[in-house]
Amino acid sequence: MKIIADTNIPFVKECFSSLGDVILASGRQISAEMVTGADALLVRSVTKVDAALLEGSSVKFVATATIGTDHIDLDYLSEKGIAFAYAPGSNANSVAEYVVAALLAAAKKHKFIIEGRSIGIIGVGNVGSRVAEKAAGLGMKVLLNDPPLQRQTNDPKYLPLEELFDCDFITMHTPLTSEGQDKTYHLAGNDFFTKMKPSAFFINTSRGAVHDTDPLKQAIASETIKGAILDVWENEPAIDNELLLKAELSTPHIAGYSYDGKVAGMIMIYNAACKFFSAEPEHTATDFLPEPDTGQITIDPVEDEQRTIQNTVQQIYVINRDDFNTREILIVPPEQRSQWFDDLRKDYPIRREFQNTQIIGASKDSKLGRKLEALGFKLT
Repeated sequence: MKIIADTNIPFVKECFSSLGDVILASGRQISAEMVTGADALLVRSVTKVDAALLEGSSVKFVATATIGTDHIDLDYLSEKGIAFAYAPGSNANSVAEYVVAALLAAAKKHKFIIEGRSIGIIGVGNVGSRVAEKAAGLGMKVLLNDPPLQRQTNDPKYLPLEELFDCDFITMHTPLTSEGQDKTYHLAGNDFFTKMKPSAFFINTSRGAVHDTDPLKQAIASETIKGAILDVWENEPAIDNELLLKAELSTPHIAGYSYDGKVAGMIMIYNAACKFFSAEPEHTATDFLPEPDTGQITIDPVEDEQRTIQNTVQQIYVINRDDFNTREILIVPPEQRSQWFDDLRKDYPIRREFQNTQIIGASKDSKLGRKLEALGFKLT
């Protein structure tokens, strides 16, 4: 069996070799010619999978090691009888930890206390619900907006969008949809930003086109909002350099790039492939997850609580380093900037999740201990 796989899926060759011959390729270089004789195609978010790629091929199974599917023409796959799998929830915790790191970085820079601040979460699926848990754990007031879930559950906790505009942070965790009553394309546009309060931060880790670039740049420039924290961009990898410069924090679509999340996504599609091709799985996630570099952190519980949490998180994930590396796009020649963006993703260093680290020095019964545990750290 011939399998074409995005080289940016960690351990994909080692894992899927139990099913057949794995040929690796850059996600943007996967072509119709390449997949002609393939039985399976494994991608991440940068490969557009549609008729132009697959028509005339022998592909029977397509999988994306991501939680989003907007790059996949699902109607075409269904029409052609091609099996499909994806990895919902695999990197949800990674994105939630990214948001925590971003909140703490903004609080440190602007010298404010996170506890008591409000955060509006738009989209409360796998990712948004994790963000809600961690934000609540930090003592934030959490407001939720998810029209589809509100209709399904009639739960009053899902508020109209208008009720979120007074929040100190608004964070986007929706899929990208271009039509229907829940269309999210350019959901955050001029009207959206005008309704936010001037001291508020906008966060987008979902898809770049969920926000409208020009109104966002104007909102930042006119101080209609305090700032924007962006991991996703319209027209990736050819991102808007002016927005990159204006953003509070700029990162190259890596919020969900924890090593744990990547491996989890790979294993989810591996299990789906084994089921489809009637093969017994030979691997689990533990086969590919090394011991964390920082297995323990000792803290002084009498120090300032927020500073302690900030310092603890930074020992696992330094979001400002990703911001610095992304801004270097501005100093490379214009013709190299898209490749720079892609290379930042391709060569992204190993980032482990908080759950792999044990905290020494904080009691589970203390306020600090409860907050650290809510973020995912292990306490003795």
